[in-house]
This record gives sequence, C-alpha cells and structure tokens, in this order.
Amino acid sequence: MASKLLALTCIRSEGRIQPWTRPRYPSMPTYPKGVMAEEGSSSMEAGSEAKALFSVVGMTCSACAGSVEKGIKRLPGIREAVVDVLNNRAMVLFHPSFVNDETIREAIEDAGFEATLFRDEMNERSIQVCRITVTGMTCTSCSSTVESALQAIPGVLKAQVALATCEAEVHYNPNIVNHNQILEAIEDTGFEATLISSGEDINKVELQVDGVRTEHSMRVIETSLKALPGVQDIELYPELNKISVSFKPDVTGPRNFIKVTEKIGSRRFKAKLFSQQGERRDTLQGKEIKQYYRSFLWSLVFTVPVFLTSMVLMYIPGIKHGLDTKVVNMLTVGQIIRWVLSTPVQFIIGRRFYSGSYKALRHGSANMDVLIALGTNAAYFYSVYSVLRAASSPHFEGTDFFETSAMLISFILLGKYLEVFTKGKTSNAIAKLMNLTPDTAILLTLDDEGNVANEEEIDSRLIQKNDLIKIIPGAKVASDGFVVWGQSHVNESMITGEARPVAKRKGDPVIGGTVNENGVLHVRATRVGSESALSQIVRLVESAQLAKAPVQKFADRISKFFVPLVILISFTTFLAWFFAGRFHAYPKSWIPSSMDSFELALQFGISVMVIACPCALGLATPTAVMVGTGVGASQGVLIKGGQALESTHKVQCIVFDKTGTLTIGKPVVVNTKLLINMVLQEFYELVAGLEVNSEHPLAKAIVEYAKKFKEEENPAWPEARDFVSIPGHGVKAIVRNKEIIVGNKSLLADHNIAVPAEAEDILAEAEGMAQTGILVSINGEVAGVVAVSDPLKPGAQEVISILKSMNIKSIVVTGDNRGTANSIAREVGIDEVFAETKPEQKAEKVKELQAAGYTVAMVGDGINDSPALVAANVGMAIGAGTDIAIEAADIVLMKSNLEDVITAIDLSRRTFFHIRLNYIWALGYNLLGIPIAAGVLFPLTGFRLPPWIAGAAMAASSVSVVCCSLLLKYYRRPKKLDKLEIRGISIE
Repeated sequence: MASKLLALTCIRSEGRIQPWTRPRYPSMPTYPKGVMAEEGSSSMEAGSEAKALFSVVGMTCSACAGSVEKGIKRLPGIREAVVDVLNNRAMVLFHPSFVNDETIREAIEDAGFEATLFRDEMNERSIQVCRITVTGMTCTSCSSTVESALQAIPGVLKAQVALATCEAEVHYNPNIVNHNQILEAIEDTGFEATLISSGEDINKVELQVDGVRTEHSMRVIETSLKALPGVQDIELYPELNKISVSFKPDVTGPRNFIKVTEKIGSRRFKAKLFSQQGERRDTLQGKEIKQYYRSFLWSLVFTVPVFLTSMVLMYIPGIKHGLDTKVVNMLTVGQIIRWVLSTPVQFIIGRRFYSGSYKALRHGSANMDVLIALGTNAAYFYSVYSVLRAASSPHFEGTDFFETSAMLISFILLGKYLEVFTKGKTSNAIAKLMNLTPDTAILLTLDDEGNVANEEEIDSRLIQKNDLIKIIPGAKVASDGFVVWGQSHVNESMITGEARPVAKRKGDPVIGGTVNENGVLHVRATRVGSESALSQIVRLVESAQLAKAPVQKFADRISKFFVPLVILISFTTFLAWFFAGRFHAYPKSWIPSSMDSFELALQFGISVMVIACPCALGLATPTAVMVGTGVGASQGVLIKGGQALESTHKVQCIVFDKTGTLTIGKPVVVNTKLLINMVLQEFYELVAGLEVNSEHPLAKAIVEYAKKFKEEENPAWPEARDFVSIPGHGVKAIVRNKEIIVGNKSLLADHNIAVPAEAEDILAEAEGMAQTGILVSINGEVAGVVAVSDPLKPGAQEVISILKSMNIKSIVVTGDNRGTANSIAREVGIDEVFAETKPEQKAEKVKELQAAGYTVAMVGDGINDSPALVAANVGMAIGAGTDIAIEAADIVLMKSNLEDVITAIDLSRRTFFHIRLNYIWALGYNLLGIPIAAGVLFPLTGFRLPPWIAGAAMAASSVSVVCCSLLLKYYRRPKKLDKLEIRGISIE
C-alpha cells in the first residue's frame, strides 16, 4: 500500500498534463500486462514520467484520431494519449521504464499515419494555460467564432470558450505562441479580451511596487529578487509597476519578496500584493453591467419622447395639431422630432450592434447583432426615406417607424442588462468560495525555547509554508495546515457541506476558510495560496463551468445556421406580404389606416427578424451547468463539468469498492470477550503495552481503543521487554512480569498454548460477521478474544436501499477475501459480489457491465480503484478529505459519506430537467414566436406583433432562460436523505 501511495504522489507531483482533454482519474499508472502494481511502483520515482508531442500527418477525421489513440494506448506504460485532429498532433504521457518515444512513433505509423517527434518543444514549460475574459459575446455563434479563431492559432492545443461565464481557457505551447498573440486573435474577431491569468505555475505572486521612477530601478528589483533562493522566474510589467514572481513555496514566499524590495536602495520602494484574480473578474463583470445599464438609461432619454409623440400625444387634440403642423410640403413637426431623437439611439447608443455585426460577418458568421442591425436599420432607413419623400412631395403622406428602431434598441439593451446581471448570479458559487478566506491572519513568532515571542497581524495572502498561525474563536482558519497546540471545534460546512462541527486537537488537519468555533488553535501552515484545498476547489468549479456538456452540441449545431435561416424567413415574409398586397390577395380592410401594403409587409419582416433569439438557445445549457456545479460545490459534491453532469443523470448501475467506501477504511475494536476473571482496563493496559510497539493497523486499533480507559491524551503504557514481532502471526513480550502473546491460533499453537472451545466459538462467530478475531494469552493461558473490524459507514444500508428504489443496480467489487466481501454485501443489502479482484479485473468488470448496456458509475477511494474509475462512465472519488483529488475523478464526494452518491445523481437529474425546460422554452419561443411575428394569426384575428413588442419578447426570452437556471440555486437534496437515521458505529 505504501508503495502505491508513493507512486500516486510521484504521478500527481510530476505528471501534470493538461493537453486537449483532462484525464478523468490519473491517480495510478497503467502497468503492462503481467506487471503487478507493486513491481511497477518501484520504478515510479519522481520524474519517471515523460511527455512526448508528435506531429501526425494524414489524419482527416475523428475516426483517424481514434485509430491513432488506440494504437498508442495498446502499448505498455502509456498513462494518457490525446490526439488533436485539428492541429495534427498527439500528446502522450508515458513511463520510460516500459516504453520510449521511438516505440510510440512506430505505433502511430503502424496505424497508417506519418509521425514526427517534437524534441525541442518538450520541456517543463511546453504547455501553459491562460484564462481570458471575453466581453461582447451575445450568442453561441459568437463563442463558436472565438473558439474557432483560437484553435486556428499555431501552438494552441486546446481552446474552450464559455458564453455563460464570458471566459476562455486556452492550452498553448509558449515556444510557439504567447498570451499576447492569443489576446490579439480574440480582439481580431471583434471582442474585447482581458487576461485573467497566464501560465500553469500555481506558485506565482504578483507585486505592485510604488516609488519606481525608472526602468533601471525595476531591473535592480528584478536582480535582487532573482538572487533569492527558491525564485524560479520573474516577469516585469513596467507600465503597471507590476512584478510577477514564480517561486518554490517550500523555500520562500511573498513576505520575503516584499521585505527585499522595500530594503533596496534608500528604502523608497513600497511593495504590496496586486489585486486578486477574483477581484479583477468582479470588476470586469461589474463594468459590463454598468455599461449596459448606462446605455439603457441614455436610450430611454431619447426613446420615451419618441414613444410619446408617436403613440400617446397623437391622441391629445391640442398637441396633435402642433405635431401635425407642416414644415416643408408634407413633412410634419412630429416627424422631425422623432427623426432627431431616434438618430442618436440608432447610431451612437446602438453602435455596439453595428460593430458586433460587422466583425461577425467579417469572419464569416452571423450572430444576434446582425439580426438587430438589419431590423433596426430597415425601420430607421425606411422612415428616413418616408420623411425625405414627404418633404419633397406636396401629396405624399408617409408613415415613419422611428419609434420601432428606437424602442427596439431600448428593449434589447434592457434585456442584455438583465441578462448579464442574472448571469452574474449564476457564478455566485465561485464568489462565495473565494470570499471564504479571511483577509488577515495572526502570525506567531517563536523564541529559541519554542514559546510565543511575538504576534503580528498580516494579510492572509502573505502566509508562507510552515508559518505558525493563531486562530481565535469565531475566526476563519487562514490556511490549510495541522494543529500544533490547542483544542477546539471547527465548522467545515462551507468547504465540505458537513453541518456538524469537527473536533480538532494536536495533529489534526484543518482546512483554510473553515470557522473555528470555541477554543484557540495554533496551526502550522502546510498548503498556502493556490495550493490550498479551497483554491483547488475554486479551480475545479471554474473548469467545470468552462467545460461544455455534450448536450450543448445541439445548440452549437443550430447556431451555425440559425441567423441566416431567420434572415431568409424574414425576407420571405416581407416578400410574401408585399406581393400579396400588390396583387390584392387580401382585402384592403386588413391594412391599417396609417400605412400601406408595403409598410405592413415591412413591419411583418422586421418583427420576424427581431423576435428570433439565438441567445436563449446558447444560454440554455451553460447557465444550468454553472448553477448546478456551484450548488454541488456548496453541498460538498464537486462535479467536474458538463460531461460528468450529463453522464451522472443516466447512471443505471453503481460499482462500489468495499474498503474505505462501504466501510470506514480504518480498523476498530468492536467486541471484547474475557475468558478469565480480570478487570477490562487492566487487560487492555497489558495488551496496549505490547501493541504500542507494533506498526500493524490492527495493533493501532487496539491501542486506540485502550485509550478509552485512560483520561490522558497520550497515556504512558507499561514497558514491554523482549518484544518480538512474528510477521503474519502476531507479537509477544514481557509486560509487568507477565508473558503476553497477541496473535492468531497458529502463533499460540507454536507456543503450545491450547485454545479452549469457547474461544474457538467466539472466533468462528467473528469471522461470520466479517471481523478479525485476535487471541490474547497471558502466562500461557488464553485470557480473551478481541474482535477487530472495518465497520460499515453510517447509513450504508439505507443508501443502498434508496438506490434500489431509484432503479439503480448496486454491485460490490473488492480485492478482499470472499467471506468478508459476502458478509459486508449481505449487511448492506447488495446481492452481486465480486471478491479477490485485482485492479485491472475491476476495470474489466466495469467494461462487462457497459457492454451489457449499463451506464456505470464507480465509487472508490481514489487509490486502488483508479483503473475501474477510468473505465466507468462516471468516476466518484470518496474520502477525499483535505487532499482534494482535483485531477482524479469526475466527481469528488468531500464529506466521505455515501449519501452524496445519491445527492450527485439527484442533482444531475434536476440540472438536466432544467436544461430540458430551457430548451423547450427557447425552441418553443422561436417556433411559436416567428410564425406569429410573420402574421399567421393576422388573417383570422387581425392580431399582429409590432416590431418593438417582438424585440421586447426577444429580450425577455434569454432572461427567462437564465432565471429558469437560477431556480437551481434553491436545490435541496432528496427529503428521504434528511429522514435517514444515520446509525453510529457500534463498539462494544
């Protein structure tokens, strides 16, 4: 087990690979056939993994990429292989002990393609990730345009653009392209791009240095910081007086950088931490909301008078006469007022639509801006034509539609304001998580004797590894670490979702962002900054919200032809009504008195153009995924994006590991039977005095149980003389002048100690209950039997029962012996058991279930179960604790209880119910709205939809979709889980 854990640690620390798709559960290596994990792990030293990037020539489609990927993965020692058909590349992560890059290249060529290794590009900085805020996107056509532009850049390996978050995540090779070129590419598509973060170094800090007047001073600071031990890289931004420092957190930290900077020269420099990413994101989001709000208010200033002069004041006799006063020929005062007032709305306030449509058309796509620009321009320029003709003709009485263009733009701006405002609400989960960290922390300084010499309040972002932090009652824990002094209860619900406060004492781990409830704690910081559990959770949720669910491909496909189709329908509607009027296909009484047949046809055409809403379709999936993943995070269920969310709601069969999943994973004493007259406390003092010298898990369980009879935290046990450990059998020693032997029957038989029939019965009973019976002999006589068991997790039986009621099949697959596995399965109510299975056999069982037509979820502890977790449709890691396995599972259940398996499935089902509702509304709106706008009801009812009302309906549709997604914020886990009476672990 220790070797496996070592292997796992090595892989996580050295093998970070984020090419085009993230491996779902890369916590264990893939070993060649015939090589056991124990053998393979011996070679898995730090740095034993290698990455190779190949140029693959000849791929034309995804089937080609699949052939290449299969050919590579058939080789031994391949951990991950990802093929990018767009850029004709393959990224491979492998173990050089088993395979080399030449063998991989030959495997690609055997698949029928030419392959070349990029040797000069494969260094430790060969892949970087940058996150960018993209403003100005209105629909999926916009996000697809940006995504296509990014993927076309040489050196970009993967690009994801999320419409709901207005963010892009780009994986790129810094030897070929840099983030400035990526920003330029986005801006070239017509959208504003702002860098959130660049590079993949998680140990990076940005400093704002005041007092710098020359570039020479900046260089002096750079040289001084580079000289510090642990500093890896420095980037200067002279225009912002900003310095970015990458460092090794075990060696140095931000406090050292600030001290060194402020000691340079005449101490005129002042350094502080640059604003956090979250603050910058909030600033950009707030700026966009303010821009739409300001534009809407300005449009109202001009639109309200236009509306009044055309719709209200015309019915007031005195004012009507003034508005109808002729100025030149048939040109009236009212027409001039409406023309003057609507022009700023059309060209100044509405210029964003011209800009957006021009840039979209320039790149061969059409978005919502194109529809708005066409609709408003048709109304505005026909009105201009009508006014000019009235001014030049003594007989022409034209009708203007200035109020149509002005009101359209106003309503659309209102809709966009409400949309960005409500979209901001969908990402509240991340904001809440980021705000959990306290602003300040109390740093303790110790003297030579280990006593507290000084207390200093510092910015919590300045905490460094191994700092000693004081946490007072009611304060938030400032950093991940462990308690070195004090006792208290800590409320971890904001991180794990677990409502009950957790007792903490010396040696216990604590998580940054949790709340200390009563006692004072001194905590040694172990993970700081972006390494902390909270930062990892934030990154996971951010990545989840960027990842597209497969169901979103439906909206992406529609968006490609949606706008051109709407334009075609709009022109067809206009022509149909125009020719119908010209050839008298309908009675003249249908035409309103204020317009002619051409104007009626024009209104129908504009209404069709502006009522169609591609935004609603584009927002249907990502907003629901955003809220769903955020709600899951708040309840201790971390879901890695849309793919995992979509697969989870389809789960029909769940495969459970036993140890650490169905059971606690830690042996405890559950029963004791004495066969001689003796006080139980004295019995356990003798046994603990012996077992305290052993490292065996069963020995530790006995010592832990013996502490119940002592009041001290670390009791002193009797001395054991002549201690002997017999591997696989037990231990013996002299304790208090008595010969104590603790072990199995064979050990007692070797010492000629007879086991009485009563003890034999107790042992048989224990084995039938999946317990391990341990015999204790004192001075050659069996004194008692201690039963040790790995007990079931509280609520395991009830959870399996609920899964049955949900028509989900449950199976146990474990490496333990058959008797223990069957006993545990019977206790929880699972009928199908596969015992004594190796890790690869677990994966084979999952594949068998998938071949039988099941959508399979695998629930395991994230160590020995990784092959099965990878093979399953959904991998759920349980028992994550503070070491959140960010790159491990599709779903991480942070509370380590089985209830959250049900919560994850139920949340997935609820999220997809809302996604379906969104699609029904978005599609239904367009399918009903377009025909009504085209006038299908007009011949029968006389009802027609004015363009400005059609525009208001379009604006309302996308807002309604976002609001439907926001209802997920009120999600509560199934009531049957609240009614569960969670059993405690019974220990006799």
